[in-house]
Amino acid sequence: MLGAFVRAFRTPDLRNKLLFTLFILTIFRLGSVIPAPGINSAAIRDQLEAVQQTDAAGVYALINLFSGGALLQLAVFALGIMPYITASIIINLLTVVIPRLEALKKEGQAGQTKITQYTRYLTLALAILQSTSIIAMARTGQLFQQQIPVSSYMPNQDLLTLVTIVFVMTAGTGIIMWFGELITERGVGNGMSLLIFTQVIATFPSAIMTIFQEQEAWIFALIVIAGIVLIAGVVFIEQAQRRIPVQYAKRMVGRRMYGGSSTYIPLKVNQAGIIPVIFASSLLYLPQLAIGLMGQESDNVVVRFLSEYFVSGSHPVYMATFFVLIVGFAFFYVAITFNPTEVADNMKKYGGFIPGIRPGRPTAEYLDYVLTRLTTPGSLYLGLIALLPMIAMGASGATQNFPFGGTSILIMVGVGLDTVKQIESHLQQRNYEGFLR
Repeated sequence: MLGAFVRAFRTPDLRNKLLFTLFILTIFRLGSVIPAPGINSAAIRDQLEAVQQTDAAGVYALINLFSGGALLQLAVFALGIMPYITASIIINLLTVVIPRLEALKKEGQAGQTKITQYTRYLTLALAILQSTSIIAMARTGQLFQQQIPVSSYMPNQDLLTLVTIVFVMTAGTGIIMWFGELITERGVGNGMSLLIFTQVIATFPSAIMTIFQEQEAWIFALIVIAGIVLIAGVVFIEQAQRRIPVQYAKRMVGRRMYGGSSTYIPLKVNQAGIIPVIFASSLLYLPQLAIGLMGQESDNVVVRFLSEYFVSGSHPVYMATFFVLIVGFAFFYVAITFNPTEVADNMKKYGGFIPGIRPGRPTAEYLDYVLTRLTTPGSLYLGLIALLPMIAMGASGATQNFPFGGTSILIMVGVGLDTVKQIESHLQQRNYEGFLR
């Protein structure tokens, strides 16, 4: 592995891409520790460790994860990449139901550029909404559940200061989008995925150290071993795929013979990736946000119900709801991203067929059957991976700092494998031995 890195840096253009990517990621992390105007981040850092021992961070746990801990420090990049993720998900869903967006998707590069522009606008709108919500909760003390005095970290609460903070956080989201696009165009790997990856691993060392300090040596060793086994299992499942063989018949076009080749359609066991977990987490984040805004001590029947079942991540009702949502969203997302009928029609158009299956509708039915059988274990796998850290936190008494969270592991493994494969392809183009031997 180290030798492959050396060979990668010896290739001039690949070395430039890697250095450029590292440079952008460094600036990105710096923006995650620079406080927004009017915020005393030192006061937050002094008491943040004590706050995270409670459920105070649970309201914005997912956003805080994707911001690398910048949210609870009210930094310039406090929102992280979450507004862009949410906007991308919404646009993908709207593409299915809005004919105009579906037509743009089929127009190729020009249509995709237009959809990307719509995603940027929606990202900024969501950033304004989220930053306003966060500042409102910080101003009333709900963000930290009254654990830190508001006057200590937000001494000046006049309208101009609050508007400036919202503007800076929204601008930070715009800069993050620009960083992601720069990495995709001039660096190595998918820019947005690498930014998420960077923010997730940023909190990993401190979380490991927290467990080391809080738990006994044998419990710490057991957690680390379990984490390594979990990562190995996730790598195995993420790489697993069903290859459906496809043959193309020979056909004469003019004086040339085309076709006669064999290929395959790779269908992954986890075809949906991390998206169902994000969907489910986002939905379960809404009742927690409502509780935070309305107050956990409210006499409202709905608030009392949500406070009883959806505040603690270790509650059986919460975990069961989380699991069902992940499974449901996995089937839903696969259904809107992979259309068996469209794939079968394209195969038939170019003279392709699956051996033993008639072209057209029988091929579409066969693909749908195989995809359903693959998505079933894939969705159950996602649900179990997401629930494992909740069960572990309840059993070991760990806090929100528990490092081997399902979402964290899936992001780290998925993005890591994808980036390594891209570097591998660059090396193979120059006849060098790559990472994957």
